[in-house]
Amino acid sequence: MFARLSQLAACTVLMALFAVSAVQAAPLPEIRFTDLSGKPQSLDAYKGKVIVLNFWATWCGPCREELPMLEKLMKEYEGKDVVILAASIDDAKTQPNIARFLEKKKIEKLSILTGATAATLKQFDLGLMVPATIVIDGNGEVVGRILGEAEKRDITSRVNWVLNGEQGKHPKLVQNNL
Repeated sequence: MFARLSQLAACTVLMALFAVSAVQAAPLPEIRFTDLSGKPQSLDAYKGKVIVLNFWATWCGPCREELPMLEKLMKEYEGKDVVILAASIDDAKTQPNIARFLEKKKIEKLSILTGATAATLKQFDLGLMVPATIVIDGNGEVVGRILGEAEKRDITSRVNWVLNGEQGKHPKLVQNNL
């Protein structure tokens, strides 16, 4: 019986490792967003930079805490090859609330995008819930996915790992904070 459990555990570990490497190797989906002025935006515009792409919504409780933290991080990484984007999944009914939400939370530097949906989250292997964040290196490789509300260290450990030439231990590919 113990031998069978060991075999099952080994198979589970191998399947998990295969799944992680498969997720990491997959190319990023080509998704277009829109900025708040209505101008189309693409992740391709940020090639060569570390991209922190956060998905949020005005009606999301944890997002209310997370966006101000991202605003502070944007200021900390200013002048470095890092861009932090916040893509709203608000639909046509709640998109009009975005400007007021940003004003109330004093979000001024963070690049805000619209046009994301639950399907977008699935395309980035982030599940169906916001907040969710993906960290992408300058070559377009995913170096981290954060499910649920990200803590500052969840993001900085991945961004700093890339900025430091990807030296040392790779941060966890998936951080589950749900």
